Amino acid sequence: MTSAQSVDSKPSGVNNSDNANVANTATIPSNYARIIGRELALNIRDIPKLLQFTSLNTKQFMQEETRLTAQQQIQILHNGLYLSEHEDFGLRLGQRLTPSTHGAMGFLANSSPNLLIALQAFQAFLPTRISFARLKLRIEADTVICLVQFDVALSPTIHRVLSEICAVIFYECAEFIVGRPVTEASLYFSHVKPNYSHYYADYLPGTYSFAANDLKVSIPLSVCEIPNASANQEGYLLAMQQCELMLAQLNPQTPSDLYQIQKIMLSHPLSELNEASVAAALFVSKRTLARKLKQNNSSFRDLRDNILSKQASSYLRDSELSVDAIASLLNYHDSANFRRAFKRWFGMTPSDYRKEQSDPS
Repeated sequence: MTSAQSVDSKPSGVNNSDNANVANTATIPSNYARIIGRELALNIRDIPKLLQFTSLNTKQFMQEETRLTAQQQIQILHNGLYLSEHEDFGLRLGQRLTPSTHGAMGFLANSSPNLLIALQAFQAFLPTRISFARLKLRIEADTVICLVQFDVALSPTIHRVLSEICAVIFYECAEFIVGRPVTEASLYFSHVKPNYSHYYADYLPGTYSFAANDLKVSIPLSVCEIPNASANQEGYLLAMQQCELMLAQLNPQTPSDLYQIQKIMLSHPLSELNEASVAAALFVSKRTLARKLKQNNSSFRDLRDNILSKQASSYLRDSELSVDAIASLLNYHDSANFRRAFKRWFGMTPSDYRKEQSDPS
């Protein structure tokens, strides 16, 4: 058990300004923090202990639309480690983070044709879930190497816990796709061997070692190319489109206020977002949010319509879903409302748009 204290996640490295933005931008889904609370079996009255030094209150913590900064997420992880009675806290937490907790990215990985393509999905879209973590892939001869890096400075203890979480998530995902435990994989932890290392075998089916230069895993390419029996092409394509839309408008050159608002909207189901929830995620009032958007010649409705219109057109072009199904997917409870909105966006009905896009002439 570590001591309860404030964790300062000041970034280190050459891109200090970019990393500082990562540490202080609220984009991380709050469900990860709530899973920590469930792992600890906390009662509602105990939540403030988990939120110590984060400036969050229990009401914000319990709201699905709340987004956390990297600094807040790391502090909550540190607090959780302090509150836990289990040495293998990181391993236990990793086991709770099932693919469904990762939203569209998790669905994309599970429906991927094979493990290699699933890992490529994590590499591309991890920033939409955990803003301060990156996955790098490379293929050397007949081996796939996955390197995990963190963009904020971490204490050795938190780095170890995050490494354990990542390791368990990898094996859980790999086992689902391959259809069996991936014993051929080799994990290299950069932390020193902990005194509870005997627990690792309960969670990690492959080999592992400690005190490596980097946190990485190596997997035979042949294993990564085993077909996923649960692959779903249409589901994969739809999840890919959703994940791509989450990144499409996140241009670092965009004014910072608009960038943060777009990132929150793109990383969360639009049906569950309104001006109040986005303002809460940014820890500002609705009036302040409206003013920030007006300064960028935009509005909440403009941003929301822009995202919805791109999703709708993508589904019509790249899937065979019916117009009613697409309306439902975009949370239009009345498909007539969706058709009216679509005509306002594109000047034609969804059926005419699909016909025009499919006409080779």
